[in-house]
Amino acid sequence: METKSGFVALIGRPNAGKSSLLNWLLGEKIAMVSHKAQATRKRLNAIVMHKNAQIIFIDTPGIHEKERLLNKFMLEEALKAIGDCDLILFLSPVTDSLEHYEKFLALNKKKRPHIVVLTKIDQVDNAAILKKIAQFQKYQDRFLDLIPVSITKNIGKEDLLDTIIKYLPKHPYFYDPELLTTENIRDIYKELIREAIFENLSDEIPYETDVIIEKIGESEKLDRVYAMIIVEKPSQKGIIIGKKGSTLKRIGKDARIKMEEFSGKKIYLELFVVVKKGWTKNKKSLEELGYFF
Repeated sequence: METKSGFVALIGRPNAGKSSLLNWLLGEKIAMVSHKAQATRKRLNAIVMHKNAQIIFIDTPGIHEKERLLNKFMLEEALKAIGDCDLILFLSPVTDSLEHYEKFLALNKKKRPHIVVLTKIDQVDNAAILKKIAQFQKYQDRFLDLIPVSITKNIGKEDLLDTIIKYLPKHPYFYDPELLTTENIRDIYKELIREAIFENLSDEIPYETDVIIEKIGESEKLDRVYAMIIVEKPSQKGIIIGKKGSTLKRIGKDARIKMEEFSGKKIYLELFVVVKKGWTKNKKSLEELGYFF
């Protein structure tokens, strides 16, 4: 049977639902999801097999502009994905104005083909969905297709996957069809710990934290994971640890549950908190944490 295979970048503003869409299409939780914007920092690949095609989805940071060096890295990651992929899914929440889409059109300098995915349609009535589709019609010569979806109501998945493979190139599979992702277990565990931090801390603190997996001891039924949480200021270290270690214990418990759900194993998790002053603004510190410009 003739096969298709290609790379599909998920692009949109922060909090457009890219990571949620990726996990939904994959049927597994591998990408960090947070209601807070700008949680995704690096590109992440997930592999979905559908009919005769292998779709390699690339999750990306949201398109935004901020002066912090880490944010510039995140924008660069999104732009690289736009330039390197075969097809783009531009995610537009149904309640958004077209301003974000217009910014994307300006950034898509190579004019990569794209599909507009109208997300969160369960939050409005049919009249509002039809109105938004009508607004996009003035750009109908710029996109290949427009697909409304709802992750919450499980609407549009099959239609979206069928539409994607229609536009993928004929090509042998790039990866073993049994693989879910090209990421290693260390990176997935890191993201699940980061997700627990975002869920248990408010304000700016999650944005000024990162995670380093120092060591993993793997066995058939148990993974022992030792990880450092990096913060920018000593005051943040105190907040993350909490009174008598209560906040750190809560983060650790949430992270461990997520890691066990993903791996199907028991997880022993040890977390430490370390101050690395100004790491989000320092190129050398960012590179030490794996953010290479």
